[in-house]
Amino acid sequence: MTLISKYPPAHRGKIIVWGLLSTFSFGGMVWQVLHYLIGLRRLGFDVWYVEDSDRMVTDPDTWLEITDYSNYIQFLSNIMERAGFKDRWVFRAPGKSQKCFGCVDFVGLKKLYKEVDAAFNICGAQEFLPYHEDIRCRVYIETDPVRPQLAIAKGHQGVIEDYKHCHHIFTYGENIGHEDCLVPIEMFHWKTTRPPVIMDWWNSTHAAPKSRKFTTIANWDTKDKGIQWNGEIYYWQKDYTRFIDLPSKSKIPLELALSEIPKQSLRRIKENGWLHRPAWELSDFDQYHDYICDSLGEFTVSKDQVVRLRSGWFSDRSVCYLAAGRPVITEETGFSKFIPTGEGLFNFSKEDEILEAIQAINSNYEKQSQRARDIAEEYFKAETVIEKILDSVGL
Repeated sequence: MTLISKYPPAHRGKIIVWGLLSTFSFGGMVWQVLHYLIGLRRLGFDVWYVEDSDRMVTDPDTWLEITDYSNYIQFLSNIMERAGFKDRWVFRAPGKSQKCFGCVDFVGLKKLYKEVDAAFNICGAQEFLPYHEDIRCRVYIETDPVRPQLAIAKGHQGVIEDYKHCHHIFTYGENIGHEDCLVPIEMFHWKTTRPPVIMDWWNSTHAAPKSRKFTTIANWDTKDKGIQWNGEIYYWQKDYTRFIDLPSKSKIPLELALSEIPKQSLRRIKENGWLHRPAWELSDFDQYHDYICDSLGEFTVSKDQVVRLRSGWFSDRSVCYLAAGRPVITEETGFSKFIPTGEGLFNFSKEDEILEAIQAINSNYEKQSQRARDIAEEYFKAETVIEKILDSVGL
Protein backbone atom coordinates (compact mmCIF):
# COMPACT_ATOMS: atom_id res chain seq x y z
CA MET A 1 0.00 0.00 0.00
CA THR A 2 1.06 3.61 -0.55
CA LEU A 3 1.79 5.54 2.64
CA ILE A 4 2.77 8.97 1.38
CA SER A 5 0.02 11.53 1.27
CA LYS A 6 0.13 15.23 0.56
CA TYR A 7 1.60 16.94 3.61
CA PRO A 8 0.96 20.57 4.53
CA PRO A 9 3.90 22.99 4.77
CA ALA A 10 5.96 22.41 7.91
CA HIS A 11 5.11 25.64 9.72
CA ARG A 12 4.70 24.67 13.40
CA GLY A 13 8.22 23.70 14.42
CA LYS A 14 10.37 20.58 14.52
CA ILE A 15 9.77 17.31 16.40
CA ILE A 16 11.75 14.08 16.77
CA VAL A 17 10.07 10.71 17.17
CA TRP A 18 12.23 8.12 18.93
CA GLY A 19 11.50 4.46 18.24
CA LEU A 20 13.12 1.03 17.96
CA LEU A 21 12.13 -0.13 14.50
CA SER A 22 15.56 -1.63 13.88
CA THR A 23 15.10 -4.25 16.61
CA PHE A 24 11.31 -4.47 16.79
CA SER A 25 10.53 -4.44 13.09
CA PHE A 26 7.28 -6.34 13.66
CA GLY A 27 4.10 -5.22 11.95
CA GLY A 28 2.31 -3.76 14.96
CA MET A 29 5.40 -1.95 16.25
CA VAL A 30 5.99 -0.37 12.84
CA TRP A 31 2.42 0.92 12.61
CA GLN A 32 2.64 2.25 16.16
CA VAL A 33 5.53 4.51 15.22
CA LEU A 34 4.19 5.48 11.79
CA HIS A 35 0.89 6.71 13.23
CA TYR A 36 2.82 9.25 15.31
CA LEU A 37 5.21 10.24 12.53
CA ILE A 38 2.50 10.90 9.97
CA GLY A 39 0.08 12.37 12.49
CA LEU A 40 2.63 14.97 13.58
CA ARG A 41 3.62 15.71 9.98
CA ARG A 42 0.00 16.22 8.94
CA LEU A 43 -0.38 18.68 11.79
CA GLY A 44 2.29 20.87 10.20
CA PHE A 45 5.48 19.86 12.01
CA ASP A 46 8.87 19.10 10.49
CA VAL A 47 9.25 15.53 11.83
CA TRP A 48 12.35 13.34 12.11
CA TYR A 49 12.57 9.66 13.04
CA VAL A 50 15.62 8.89 15.20
CA GLU A 51 17.19 5.79 16.79
CA ASP A 52 19.95 6.85 19.15
CA SER A 53 20.25 4.03 21.68
CA ASP A 54 23.40 2.56 23.22
CA ARG A 55 21.49 -0.72 23.63
CA MET A 56 22.73 -3.32 21.18
CA VAL A 57 20.52 -4.32 18.27
CA THR A 58 19.25 -7.89 18.50
CA ASP A 59 18.07 -10.28 15.82
CA PRO A 60 14.26 -10.51 16.12
CA ASP A 61 14.35 -14.28 15.53
CA THR A 62 17.25 -15.34 17.77
CA TRP A 63 17.49 -12.30 20.12
CA LEU A 64 21.26 -12.47 19.71
CA GLU A 65 23.23 -9.22 19.45
CA ILE A 66 24.36 -8.24 15.96
CA THR A 67 26.97 -5.83 14.64
CA ASP A 68 26.10 -5.89 10.94
CA TYR A 69 23.30 -3.33 10.64
CA SER A 70 23.01 -3.34 6.85
CA ASN A 71 19.66 -5.15 6.71
CA TYR A 72 18.19 -2.87 9.34
CA ILE A 73 19.48 0.26 7.67
CA GLN A 74 17.90 -0.86 4.41
CA PHE A 75 14.64 -1.63 6.20
CA LEU A 76 14.57 1.82 7.82
CA SER A 77 15.44 3.50 4.54
CA ASN A 78 12.58 1.74 2.74
CA ILE A 79 10.03 2.47 5.45
CA MET A 80 11.01 6.12 5.72
CA GLU A 81 10.88 6.62 1.97
CA ARG A 82 7.43 5.06 1.71
CA ALA A 83 6.16 7.30 4.50
CA GLY A 84 7.65 10.46 2.99
CA PHE A 85 10.63 10.81 5.35
CA LYS A 86 13.49 9.73 3.10
CA ASP A 87 15.50 12.81 4.14
CA ARG A 88 14.33 12.86 7.78
CA TRP A 89 15.75 9.83 9.60
CA VAL A 90 18.86 8.86 11.58
CA PHE A 91 20.17 5.60 13.01
CA ARG A 92 23.18 5.80 15.31
CA ALA A 93 25.11 2.57 15.73
CA PRO A 94 24.78 1.41 19.37
CA GLY A 95 27.47 0.85 21.97
CA LYS A 96 28.54 4.47 22.50
CA SER A 97 29.38 4.81 18.82
CA GLN A 98 29.30 8.14 16.98
CA LYS A 99 28.69 6.50 13.60
CA CYS A 100 25.34 7.55 12.15
CA PHE A 101 23.41 6.24 9.16
CA GLY A 102 20.69 8.12 7.38
CA CYS A 103 20.51 11.84 6.76
CA VAL A 104 22.95 13.46 9.22
CA ASP A 105 26.19 12.56 10.98
CA PHE A 106 26.69 12.60 14.76
CA VAL A 107 27.44 16.33 14.79
CA GLY A 108 24.28 16.91 12.81
CA LEU A 109 22.28 14.74 15.21
CA LYS A 110 23.41 16.75 18.24
CA LYS A 111 22.61 19.95 16.34
CA LEU A 112 19.14 18.55 15.62
CA TYR A 113 18.55 18.01 19.32
CA LYS A 114 19.29 21.67 19.98
CA GLU A 115 16.87 22.77 17.25
CA VAL A 116 13.81 20.62 17.94
CA ASP A 117 10.80 21.82 19.87
CA ALA A 118 10.15 18.34 21.32
CA ALA A 119 11.12 14.68 21.21
CA PHE A 120 8.43 11.99 21.46
CA ASN A 121 9.77 8.84 23.13
CA ILE A 122 7.41 6.09 21.95
CA CYS A 123 7.12 3.14 24.31
CA GLY A 124 10.29 4.18 26.14
CA ALA A 125 12.40 3.28 23.12
CA GLN A 126 15.12 5.82 23.93
CA GLU A 127 17.15 5.90 27.12
CA PHE A 128 18.37 9.30 28.29
CA LEU A 129 21.90 10.23 27.18
CA PRO A 130 23.82 13.32 28.36
CA TYR A 131 23.50 15.23 25.09
CA HIS A 132 19.69 14.81 25.20
CA GLU A 133 19.76 17.53 27.84
CA ASP A 134 19.68 20.02 24.94
CA ILE A 135 16.12 18.94 24.02
CA ARG A 136 13.78 21.49 25.52
CA CYS A 137 10.72 19.22 25.71
CA ARG A 138 11.00 15.45 26.22
CA VAL A 139 7.66 13.65 25.94
CA TYR A 140 7.28 10.02 27.05
CA ILE A 141 4.43 8.03 25.45
CA GLU A 142 3.82 5.03 27.70
CA THR A 143 1.95 2.43 25.65
CA ASP A 144 2.00 -0.35 28.27
CA PRO A 145 0.92 0.94 31.68
CA VAL A 146 0.84 -0.79 35.10
CA ARG A 147 4.26 -2.44 35.21
CA PRO A 148 6.16 0.90 35.26
CA GLN A 149 3.85 2.37 37.92
CA LEU A 150 4.23 -0.71 40.14
CA ALA A 151 8.01 -0.67 39.69
CA ILE A 152 8.16 3.00 40.70
CA ALA A 153 5.94 2.37 43.72
CA LYS A 154 8.33 -0.42 44.76
CA GLY A 155 11.30 1.93 44.46
CA HIS A 156 13.03 0.48 41.39
CA GLN A 157 15.68 3.12 40.80
CA GLY A 158 16.35 2.25 37.14
CA VAL A 159 12.73 2.88 36.20
CA ILE A 160 12.57 6.00 38.37
CA GLU A 161 15.66 7.45 36.67
CA ASP A 162 14.17 6.77 33.21
CA TYR A 163 11.09 8.80 34.05
CA LYS A 164 12.96 11.59 35.83
CA HIS A 165 14.38 12.77 32.51
CA CYS A 166 10.91 13.31 30.99
CA HIS A 167 9.21 16.68 31.01
CA HIS A 168 5.81 15.14 30.24
CA ILE A 169 4.57 11.56 30.68
CA PHE A 170 1.53 10.25 28.82
CA THR A 171 -0.01 6.82 29.30
CA TYR A 172 -2.53 4.65 27.47
CA GLY A 173 -3.91 3.76 30.93
CA GLU A 174 -6.79 6.20 30.63
CA ASN A 175 -8.31 5.24 33.99
CA ILE A 176 -5.12 5.86 35.96
CA GLY A 177 -5.78 8.41 38.68
CA HIS A 178 -9.48 7.55 39.01
CA GLU A 179 -10.91 6.10 42.21
CA ASP A 180 -11.74 2.68 40.75
CA CYS A 181 -8.23 2.23 39.34
CA LEU A 182 -5.86 0.26 41.60
CA VAL A 183 -2.67 1.31 39.81
CA PRO A 184 -0.51 3.24 42.33
CA ILE A 185 0.60 6.75 41.42
CA GLU A 186 3.81 7.94 43.03
CA MET A 187 6.47 10.55 42.22
CA PHE A 188 5.25 11.42 38.71
CA HIS A 189 2.21 12.88 37.01
CA TRP A 190 0.75 10.70 34.30
CA LYS A 191 -1.37 12.42 31.69
CA THR A 192 -3.70 10.16 29.77
CA THR A 193 -3.91 9.63 26.03
CA ARG A 194 -5.04 6.99 23.50
CA PRO A 195 -3.47 5.13 20.59
CA PRO A 196 -3.61 7.29 17.44
CA VAL A 197 -4.47 5.88 14.02
CA ILE A 198 -4.18 7.31 10.51
CA MET A 199 -7.72 6.69 9.32
CA ASP A 200 -7.21 6.63 5.55
CA TRP A 201 -4.51 3.94 5.82
CA TRP A 202 -7.13 1.52 7.14
CA ASN A 203 -10.09 2.48 4.96
CA SER A 204 -11.36 -0.96 3.98
CA THR A 205 -15.07 -0.33 4.53
CA HIS A 206 -15.64 -0.24 0.77
CA ALA A 207 -14.80 -3.94 0.61
CA ALA A 208 -16.32 -6.87 2.46
CA PRO A 209 -13.79 -8.80 4.56
CA LYS A 210 -12.23 -11.72 2.72
CA SER A 211 -12.42 -13.88 5.84
CA ARG A 212 -15.44 -14.88 7.93
CA LYS A 213 -13.28 -15.10 11.05
CA PHE A 214 -12.65 -13.08 14.17
CA THR A 215 -8.90 -12.78 14.56
CA THR A 216 -6.26 -11.18 16.74
CA ILE A 217 -2.46 -10.95 16.85
CA ALA A 218 -0.67 -11.42 20.15
CA ASN A 219 2.09 -12.93 22.26
CA TRP A 220 0.79 -15.89 24.24
CA ASP A 221 3.11 -15.10 27.13
CA THR A 222 5.98 -12.73 27.83
CA LYS A 223 8.20 -14.36 30.43
CA ASP A 224 9.56 -12.57 33.48
CA LYS A 225 7.26 -9.54 33.20
CA GLY A 226 4.93 -10.48 36.03
CA ILE A 227 5.24 -8.21 39.05
CA GLN A 228 4.26 -8.61 42.68
CA TRP A 229 2.22 -5.94 44.44
CA ASN A 230 0.39 -6.03 47.78
CA GLY A 231 0.89 -9.77 48.08
CA GLU A 232 -0.39 -10.64 44.61
CA ILE A 233 1.33 -11.32 41.31
CA TYR A 234 -0.01 -9.45 38.29
CA TYR A 235 0.86 -11.24 35.07
CA TRP A 236 1.93 -9.93 31.68
CA GLN A 237 -0.13 -12.58 29.96
CA LYS A 238 -3.27 -12.95 27.87
CA ASP A 239 -5.10 -16.00 29.18
CA TYR A 240 -7.33 -17.39 26.43
CA THR A 241 -7.71 -20.67 28.34
CA ARG A 242 -10.36 -18.99 30.51
CA PHE A 243 -12.57 -19.20 27.43
CA ILE A 244 -11.12 -22.42 26.04
CA ASP A 245 -14.43 -23.85 24.77
CA LEU A 246 -15.66 -20.57 23.25
CA PRO A 247 -15.30 -21.77 19.61
CA SER A 248 -17.86 -24.51 20.19
CA LYS A 249 -20.41 -21.86 21.18
CA SER A 250 -19.58 -19.21 18.59
CA LYS A 251 -21.32 -18.99 15.21
CA ILE A 252 -18.18 -17.38 13.80
CA PRO A 253 -14.72 -19.06 13.71
CA LEU A 254 -12.08 -17.65 16.05
CA GLU A 255 -8.42 -17.44 14.99
CA LEU A 256 -5.38 -16.54 17.08
CA ALA A 257 -2.18 -15.38 15.37
CA LEU A 258 0.21 -16.12 18.22
CA SER A 259 3.87 -16.06 19.10
CA GLU A 260 5.57 -17.46 22.20
CA ILE A 261 3.07 -20.30 22.67
CA PRO A 262 4.29 -23.66 24.04
CA LYS A 263 3.45 -26.77 22.01
CA GLN A 264 1.24 -28.16 24.78
CA SER A 265 -0.83 -24.97 24.95
CA LEU A 266 -1.07 -24.81 21.16
CA ARG A 267 -2.30 -28.38 21.02
CA ARG A 268 -4.93 -27.63 23.65
CA ILE A 269 -6.41 -24.59 21.90
CA LYS A 270 -6.54 -26.45 18.58
CA GLU A 271 -8.30 -29.40 20.23
CA ASN A 272 -10.94 -26.97 21.46
CA GLY A 273 -11.68 -25.53 18.04
CA TRP A 274 -9.48 -22.45 17.90
CA LEU A 275 -7.85 -21.70 14.56
CA HIS A 276 -4.18 -20.78 14.78
CA ARG A 277 -1.70 -18.91 12.63
CA PRO A 278 1.93 -18.24 13.60
CA ALA A 279 2.34 -14.53 14.32
CA TRP A 280 5.70 -14.45 12.55
CA GLU A 281 3.82 -14.77 9.25
CA LEU A 282 2.48 -11.26 9.93
CA SER A 283 5.77 -9.65 10.95
CA ASP A 284 5.84 -7.58 7.76
CA PHE A 285 3.78 -4.45 8.30
CA ASP A 286 1.95 -4.83 4.97
CA GLN A 287 0.94 -8.38 5.88
CA TYR A 288 -0.16 -7.18 9.31
CA HIS A 289 -2.32 -4.51 7.69
CA ASP A 290 -3.92 -6.92 5.21
CA TYR A 291 -4.62 -9.53 7.87
CA ILE A 292 -6.61 -7.02 9.91
CA CYS A 293 -8.51 -5.68 6.89
CA ASP A 294 -9.30 -9.21 5.68
CA SER A 295 -10.77 -10.19 9.07
CA LEU A 296 -14.43 -10.02 10.02
CA GLY A 297 -13.45 -8.38 13.29
CA GLU A 298 -11.32 -8.87 16.38
CA PHE A 299 -11.86 -10.99 19.46
CA THR A 300 -9.13 -10.57 22.06
CA VAL A 301 -8.47 -10.79 25.77
CA SER A 302 -6.26 -8.31 27.63
CA LYS A 303 -3.22 -8.78 29.83
CA ASP A 304 -3.93 -9.76 33.42
CA GLN A 305 -2.18 -6.65 34.74
CA VAL A 306 -4.27 -4.10 32.88
CA VAL A 307 -7.53 -5.95 33.61
CA ARG A 308 -7.34 -6.64 37.35
CA LEU A 309 -6.02 -3.18 38.22
CA ARG A 310 -8.57 -1.45 35.93
CA SER A 311 -5.98 0.65 34.14
CA GLY A 312 -8.27 1.78 31.31
CA TRP A 313 -5.73 0.59 28.72
CA PHE A 314 -6.81 0.14 25.11
CA SER A 315 -4.85 -1.63 22.39
CA ASP A 316 -3.36 0.20 19.40
CA ARG A 317 -3.92 -3.02 17.43
CA SER A 318 -7.64 -2.94 18.25
CA VAL A 319 -7.72 0.68 17.07
CA CYS A 320 -6.49 -0.51 13.66
CA TYR A 321 -9.34 -3.02 13.48
CA LEU A 322 -11.84 -0.26 14.31
CA ALA A 323 -10.38 2.10 11.71
CA ALA A 324 -10.69 -0.68 9.12
CA GLY A 325 -14.39 -0.96 9.95
CA ARG A 326 -13.85 -4.30 11.70
CA PRO A 327 -15.85 -4.60 14.95
CA VAL A 328 -13.87 -5.36 18.10
CA ILE A 329 -14.75 -7.55 21.09
CA THR A 330 -12.19 -6.93 23.81
CA GLU A 331 -11.83 -7.49 27.54
CA GLU A 332 -12.84 -4.69 29.88
CA THR A 333 -9.97 -2.81 31.52
CA GLY A 334 -11.93 0.27 32.54
CA PHE A 335 -11.75 1.82 29.05
CA SER A 336 -15.54 1.82 28.60
CA LYS A 337 -15.76 4.84 30.91
CA PHE A 338 -14.17 6.87 28.12
CA ILE A 339 -15.04 5.10 24.84
CA PRO A 340 -18.61 3.98 24.00
CA THR A 341 -19.35 0.28 23.71
CA GLY A 342 -22.30 -1.79 22.55
CA GLU A 343 -22.06 -1.10 18.81
CA GLY A 344 -18.90 -1.57 16.77
CA LEU A 345 -16.90 -1.97 19.97
CA PHE A 346 -17.91 -4.48 22.67
CA ASN A 347 -16.40 -4.92 26.12
CA PHE A 348 -16.70 -8.11 28.14
CA SER A 349 -15.82 -9.66 31.46
CA LYS A 350 -17.80 -12.90 31.10
CA GLU A 351 -18.30 -15.46 28.37
CA ASP A 352 -21.99 -14.72 27.84
CA GLU A 353 -21.09 -11.11 27.02
CA ILE A 354 -18.74 -12.37 24.30
CA LEU A 355 -21.45 -14.52 22.76
CA GLU A 356 -23.94 -11.64 22.85
CA ALA A 357 -21.42 -9.44 21.03
CA ILE A 358 -20.79 -12.09 18.38
CA GLN A 359 -24.54 -12.40 17.83
CA ALA A 360 -24.98 -8.61 17.54
CA ILE A 361 -22.18 -8.34 14.97
CA ASN A 362 -23.39 -11.35 13.00
CA SER A 363 -26.99 -10.11 12.84
CA ASN A 364 -26.17 -6.72 11.27
CA TYR A 365 -22.59 -6.62 10.10
CA GLU A 366 -22.89 -3.55 7.90
CA LYS A 367 -24.18 -1.44 10.80
CA GLN A 368 -21.54 -2.76 13.23
CA SER A 369 -18.77 -2.20 10.68
CA GLN A 370 -19.74 1.42 10.14
CA ARG A 371 -20.06 2.03 13.87
CA ALA A 372 -16.56 0.61 14.41
CA ARG A 373 -15.13 3.09 11.97
CA ASP A 374 -17.16 5.94 13.48
CA ILE A 375 -15.63 5.19 16.89
CA ALA A 376 -12.12 5.20 15.44
CA GLU A 377 -12.81 8.52 13.70
CA GLU A 378 -14.20 10.20 16.81
CA TYR A 379 -11.95 8.81 19.53
CA PHE A 380 -8.67 7.65 17.93
CA LYS A 381 -8.00 9.75 14.82
CA ALA A 382 -4.29 10.56 14.93
CA GLU A 383 -4.63 14.25 14.22
CA THR A 384 -7.10 14.67 17.10
CA VAL A 385 -5.29 12.49 19.64
CA ILE A 386 -1.87 14.01 18.95
CA GLU A 387 -3.17 17.59 18.90
CA LYS A 388 -4.40 17.09 22.48
CA ILE A 389 -0.91 15.96 23.50
CA LEU A 390 0.60 19.00 21.81
CA ASP A 391 -1.83 21.32 23.57
CA SER A 392 -0.96 19.73 26.91
CA VAL A 393 2.80 20.26 26.46
CA GLY A 394 2.42 23.81 25.12
CA LEU A 395 3.01 23.20 21.40
